[in-house]
Amino acid sequence: MFIPNLLSTESGSESIVRARIVIVEDEPDLRDAVAEYLGAAGYDVATAETAAAARSLIETQPFHLAILDIAMPGEDGLSLGRWLRSKMPIGIIYATAAGTALDRIVGLELGADDYIVKPYELREVLARVRSVLRRVPQPTEPQDGKARTDRRSVAFGSFQADLDGRLVTGANGTVIDMAKSEFDVLEVFLTRANRLLTRAAISEAIGFTEDPESSRAVDIRIMRLRKKIETDPANPKFLRTVRGEGYIFSLPTGDGN
Repeated sequence: MFIPNLLSTESGSESIVRARIVIVEDEPDLRDAVAEYLGAAGYDVATAETAAAARSLIETQPFHLAILDIAMPGEDGLSLGRWLRSKMPIGIIYATAAGTALDRIVGLELGADDYIVKPYELREVLARVRSVLRRVPQPTEPQDGKARTDRRSVAFGSFQADLDGRLVTGANGTVIDMAKSEFDVLEVFLTRANRLLTRAAISEAIGFTEDPESSRAVDIRIMRLRKKIETDPANPKFLRTVRGEGYIFSLPTGDGN
């Protein structure tokens, strides 16, 4: 089932492309209900009942966000999510059964942007979709072939972070493979460099509610981020822990936007 565009918006000289969402869920009633609800909210929605069907669909068209059921027959949602990350920059929300905390932790470790617990309210799904899409840059189509030049950029060490393009490059322009959830955290630190940030402040900035699992999610993202930007993650140069208080991103004076 495919639900066409319901809204068309423009901002300045750029036409905004509507967010496209793919729902992969083996329960047909739930799948169709979520698709209809999100479609009515103005999103382009496509659905698939298996990971195999989703792969075929995704090979033919790009998406901005995927809602993946973890426990599906055949290939599970976690495996599909890993494949998705290798194909395109995309936000991922995992759906997991109540009580399966291990699935949620594994999903976060694999780069999920959020998760929802079954059974869930459709309004909760919409809220989480909106939260993730706020952190996923919406593609734009410049008019008259004019590209934007006023991009925000931050340099740290041998790295360069394009905050608008959500891209990090290392030495010699090498692109650093980074999940959106990891970039979310990096952007929070780069825009608040040299300031102590508590887990609660980080959670709020990336759209999480502060609870034990959110704190764990923040720690996981920071651990993954350190592996990508620190020469020695056990002794970080940039993203340092302040014991008992939180984290601080050390940026030498002169670096920044």
